[in-house]
Amino acid sequence: MIKIEKISKIFRTEEVETKALSEVSITINQGEFVTIMGASGSGKSTLLNIVGLLDGATNGSYQLLNQEMIGVKEQEKSKIRKQNIGFIFQNFNLIDELSVFDNIELPLIYNDVPSSERKKKVEAIAERLGISHRLKHYPQQLSGGQQQRVAVARALINDPKIILADEPTGNLDSKNGNEVMELLTDLHANGSTILMVTHSDYDASFSQRTIVMKDGMVLSEKNNNRNVDVFVS
Repeated sequence: MIKIEKISKIFRTEEVETKALSEVSITINQGEFVTIMGASGSGKSTLLNIVGLLDGATNGSYQLLNQEMIGVKEQEKSKIRKQNIGFIFQNFNLIDELSVFDNIELPLIYNDVPSSERKKKVEAIAERLGISHRLKHYPQQLSGGQQQRVAVARALINDPKIILADEPTGNLDSKNGNEVMELLTDLHANGSTILMVTHSDYDASFSQRTIVMKDGMVLSEKNNNRNVDVFVS
């Protein structure tokens, strides 16, 4: 599914050269739920951006679905990203001027899905995530937990092969944060492949495996005993 070998990333300005990643190698198999942890500046968000095709590596190899991504042109990257990857961000990244329905529908419009099919898909995913009664509302009328559910719905609307979650509970209180983690666990139980960046040991415990990064390198990897709270309603 995802195979990264000796990926490095260097950010250069006129005076300074910063090595954000140094020969990182990780593999994520189909259907896995993996967490990346590490302090600020450890390289975890840079790695997530490379996996999500939002940024490129300086050198190394990145295979997504058995296709090499390093050196692929931006237009092709954009197409692969739209078809295969769903993003969930800490700050939700919803568009305030659009209704919940329109926010969720956006990726379908980008992928030229016909209008009648779009409506069915949006209604189905909203039903699944318990936000059907919110489709005509606007983001600012929703709680943080509901906004993140809308963001999750938007991430899932194209049936992505992989879900990338960047601090998905970072702006939520513990109750809403727990709901989002239960939702991710539920998605994983239904076959989704998830790569999540988090500062939270508690959130990481919901995943199968935790990769800890430091100074742009993989420091350690461990398998998790799944959090029992997940299955308590």
